[in-house]
Amino acid sequence: MTFLPILANIFYQDDGGGIFAILFSGVGCVCWAVIVALVIAGFWKTFVKAGQPGWAAIIPIYNLYILCQIAGRPGWWCILYFIPVVQIVVSLLVAIDLAKAFGKDVVYGVVLLWIFQIVGYLILGFGDAQYIGPSKAASY
Repeated sequence: MTFLPILANIFYQDDGGGIFAILFSGVGCVCWAVIVALVIAGFWKTFVKAGQPGWAAIIPIYNLYILCQIAGRPGWWCILYFIPVVQIVVSLLVAIDLAKAFGKDVVYGVVLLWIFQIVGYLILGFGDAQYIGPSKAASY
């Protein structure tokens, strides 16, 4: 017995509505593609500003490694993203350090790079923020 029919019965209603109908409709797919494109563009530009290759933003685990390096954290921290409760703390600390590495304050890191990531990385990548590096950010 497969799991998909069970999910389909739970989320799909007989009247033609439901979550699956919205997500897999043409409009839902287009909206999802636009969101994915915005995330990739924001990450790509942020990586390029930090002197890293932009293509690293689209490689799943490697982008965490590069993100930790940009924030001034050791590369092995990307392993901590796979520990369920620890990942929340690690992602918060990396977001704060990343904001400081671009000359932004802690509030920017928490609100825009941790909570509203899509908007935060777009502003960071396409905005006027300059990468000052993690060593100079410590004195900021």
